[in-house]
Amino acid sequence: MKQLPYILLALFLAISTIQTGPLSAWASEPRAGSVQVQGGSDQQGLQEQGYLEGDLEDEYDDEYDDWDEEDQEAISDPLEPVNRFFFQFNDKMYFWVLKPVAQGYSWLVPEPARKGIDNFFSHIYTPVRMANCMLQLDAPGFFQELARFIINTTAGFLGFRDAAFKDYHVKKNDTDFGQTLAVWGSGNGFYLVLPFFGPSSVRDGIGLGVDHYLSPWTYMLNRLELTGAAVGERVNYTSLKIGEYEDFKASALDPYISLREAYVSHRNKLISEAGKPYRVLGIED
Repeated sequence: MKQLPYILLALFLAISTIQTGPLSAWASEPRAGSVQVQGGSDQQGLQEQGYLEGDLEDEYDDEYDDWDEEDQEAISDPLEPVNRFFFQFNDKMYFWVLKPVAQGYSWLVPEPARKGIDNFFSHIYTPVRMANCMLQLDAPGFFQELARFIINTTAGFLGFRDAAFKDYHVKKNDTDFGQTLAVWGSGNGFYLVLPFFGPSSVRDGIGLGVDHYLSPWTYMLNRLELTGAAVGERVNYTSLKIGEYEDFKASALDPYISLREAYVSHRNKLISEAGKPYRVLGIED
């Protein structure tokens, strides 16, 4: 496993030339509207990419509304048969395992406590967001995350309460290493559906691996404890979002296609709002 960072770097260099569209078009043309947090199959692991963490505001119905034909063409899907298989696998895992467990958990644990636990997990991943802000040359974002960490560690009771947002309106930066690669010029590669983790791309899959090594959990817990923390985090999050994935599926003619387009739209919006290091360095688009 010590060679994994080098393998990830080599894979990134190999796929950095596989561009489905120029990054500059993403970065210079921000999308309108908001983007939603996914449920179900894509709930299976996107928290590690950053955008499954947060204040648990009721945003689901808004976040996937704003994809268009440009978003649809922004990523290739040469592995669609395989991806559809894993989409169905994740879908069954949600309905047969994750949802029943989350429903039982929500019956045992009051909602305020579950929201506090979700805030705690988000707090733990603050160093990941700080590191990616630095890598994107986003100094305001870095100091914003630093301020959130100090406030939530103290006034927020170790992060169980998002005091930074509730009391001081300091919002979280929804950033990850996949976005860092994008703002430095990497294309998507192609679309992937990862078992348990849900929709991704070659670039974002590499980012997921790097963010794992940036996370404090990796160095605080052993492998068994890491697995237990990940399962507990996912069950807790799902207990707060039950019904959203079902509504998403019910409104889609082809849930696989709809989820792919929604994922691309979400990532494009995050990247368009991320730092632009080539401009900071005086490099033209």
